Amino acid sequence: MSNTTATSTHQNEAPPSLLKQPKAVWAVAFASVIAFMGIGLVDPILKPIGEQLDATPSQVSLLFTSYMLVTGVAMLITGVVSSRIGAKKTLLVGLAIIIVFASLAGASSTIGQIVGFRAGWGLGNALFIATALAAIVGAASGGVARAIILYEAALGIGIAVGPLVGGVLGDISWRAPFFGVAALMAVAFILIVVMLPSAPKPEHHTSIAAPFQALRHRGLLTVAITALLYNYGFFTLLAYTPFPLDMGAYAIGFIFFGWGLMLAISSVFLAPRLQRRFGTLPMMMLALTLFALDLGMMALFTENKIVLIVGVVLAGLFLGVNNTLITETVMISAPVERSTASAAYSFVRFVGGAAAPWVAGKLGESNVHMPFWVGAVLTLAAVFVLSSGRKILAHVDDHDPAPHSVDEALAVTVGD
Repeated sequence: MSNTTATSTHQNEAPPSLLKQPKAVWAVAFASVIAFMGIGLVDPILKPIGEQLDATPSQVSLLFTSYMLVTGVAMLITGVVSSRIGAKKTLLVGLAIIIVFASLAGASSTIGQIVGFRAGWGLGNALFIATALAAIVGAASGGVARAIILYEAALGIGIAVGPLVGGVLGDISWRAPFFGVAALMAVAFILIVVMLPSAPKPEHHTSIAAPFQALRHRGLLTVAITALLYNYGFFTLLAYTPFPLDMGAYAIGFIFFGWGLMLAISSVFLAPRLQRRFGTLPMMMLALTLFALDLGMMALFTENKIVLIVGVVLAGLFLGVNNTLITETVMISAPVERSTASAAYSFVRFVGGAAAPWVAGKLGESNVHMPFWVGAVLTLAAVFVLSSGRKILAHVDDHDPAPHSVDEALAVTVGD
């Protein structure tokens, strides 16, 4: 009788508030916001950089390509590094690299220099963001699922604020956003030093070959290829849309702020509710289908700025839902360590998607509609790839991820 009562009481207990987290979680979350700002920060200044440095859209788009390519390749070594020096030192090394290369990008005088320094920025970003989720998972209360929501919230806020900061500072000078990120990262560096406790170095050392071996599992490979394909559409939207919009840095910043805001809201609030009601894979396929249709609408009406603006903001809703669900799916898509699965997944999606900004810019130089059409087709292809793996991924809604211990979680490296 007493056992039944105790069990009933335990089941009826309300889960702790998502916002009640240790200071260390908020320190890492703040740093994550700044790190993710780097993705959309350059959106409002793409055209000013091109105009002032006499560069074509495809050349300017290399700011995204170099960043993503190095981020993707570096994902293969994040586990190797963090499993040897520990999560806190890995975070700090990543932040330090970003500070240096963001400052150098702001001081550049040619498009080639900026592209090169953005590549260095990508290395620091990979070390940081891959380890940030691990740190949040390890320190957060409420388990892995809640940690992912916090991480996705930081991602969404960072992506939303990035274009806004880029627009405001870019209205002063295209160099200002780079120096602004360097300054904010310096603040984040101090917060991590002070607030995040050091954990013992992991006993297990990750092998650089492990991510490639993990891709032998069809479930993980399916999710990775899905992400590669829709990432093409994602970065076409991000890197190419400012050119047909042909508006000032301030206006572009506010438009992509709306996009990032929708992404944050749907990641944190919509995705968990829709997942519980309709299931993970059906909602991912629906979200990607809607994103493909959105890109198709933008392809049809590329000359209409109102359509482009609405399309950008709506895309945030669809991408936010998909991002949260696909991150959880990666965690349980293969019988390998989460760190290994995540490194493999991030490598495929970032390296494969790195071509999108340059290809979109090149196509757009001859036909303004074509980048969006290609993005829409490849996003639809992602839906078919995901659908082909429904049987192998059918277990994702039956799995209730158990929380890691702090030490184990801090050894995990997950990139989003």
